Amino acid sequence: MVRPSTTSQGRTAEEAAAAFLVLDGFQVLARNLRLGPLEIDIVARRDDLVALVEVRHRSADGRVGPFESVGFKKRKTLLAAAERYARQELPKLEGVARLRIDVAAVEFTATGPVVRISQGALTG
Repeated sequence: MVRPSTTSQGRTAEEAAAAFLVLDGFQVLARNLRLGPLEIDIVARRDDLVALVEVRHRSADGRVGPFESVGFKKRKTLLAAAERYARQELPKLEGVARLRIDVAAVEFTATGPVVRISQGALTG
């Protein structure tokens, strides 16, 4: 059996996470948003909240789960991206009162991708 490439799985995971967010009432504002050397996988908005979503994926038989794969270095990068987004992009949006970093864990199972969101997954 040929396994999909990591890039292909990443794209599929991001599509699944974006669809999950839309079903949860969010509007996806951007995907793979570049902020200099930093990148935010998904920027989504619902009412006065903007969520910056890091998408992590693993196969069901992976040794480390998607949430556990967000280590110190990735946390530091996500916080830097959130700070830059807050400075550069957030002022362009009206009516936003809250900014949150979420992690979307996408696990590939025999029946398809399963998405779980950890809201406010990171704190400064």
